[in-house]
Amino acid sequence: MANSFQKIRQIDEVIGKINDGCTLMAGGFGGVGTPPSLIDAILEKEVRDLEIICNDTGFPHIGIGKLISAGRVRKVIASHIGSNPIAGSLMSEGKLEVEFSPQGTLGERIRAGGMGLGGILSDVGMGSEIAEKGKDLVQVEGRTYFIETALTADVAIICGKAADEFGNIIYKKSARNMNPLMAMAGDYTIAEVDEIVSLGELDAEAIITPGVFVQAIVQSEGVNWKWVWEAK
Repeated sequence: MANSFQKIRQIDEVIGKINDGCTLMAGGFGGVGTPPSLIDAILEKEVRDLEIICNDTGFPHIGIGKLISAGRVRKVIASHIGSNPIAGSLMSEGKLEVEFSPQGTLGERIRAGGMGLGGILSDVGMGSEIAEKGKDLVQVEGRTYFIETALTADVAIICGKAADEFGNIIYKKSARNMNPLMAMAGDYTIAEVDEIVSLGELDAEAIITPGVFVQAIVQSEGVNWKWVWEAK
């Protein structure tokens, strides 16, 4: 396999980009589409005080939930944490700061960050004291909106089905979820993929994330957790 762009790396070569206190975006929906090998590498490195931007906190032993359970996360920005009781307990105990953002709004905040915008306007939750807390309001054509700030991260870790040596990525069905948005919004994006192929092998019409957004590609070691719907 050629490595003309020097993007194909070993996990231990790129994990140094993720350090204590950094802001980390992680793809995944209940763990589906979360990069398992990178999550394990973060645990092994004992990185702490992370601020994580993710759709949800997975389950206690699945996806981002593994970092939550290990106490490595200081703050999480997510659409919900209900599938991970440990996250809820830590929040109640004041050990985990949680910023909730409606799922669609969260996606658009990440997209805005990737496009270099300062934020978006939204009226989701208007009239709710919780939703309005700490947010600026603006009037546009007679309507009131929140200013929802854009989200970016020091590092984005994403999960794809396959990538070529430039970092063009295709995804597997619903495992795509927020991965393409996060690829654009990370200052340094690491893509963990099931397969790495040569340039020209991917169907150009199937490419979702252009390689210009990806700084490193690593080979996945595969999912290493049992899904909650699988028989014990």
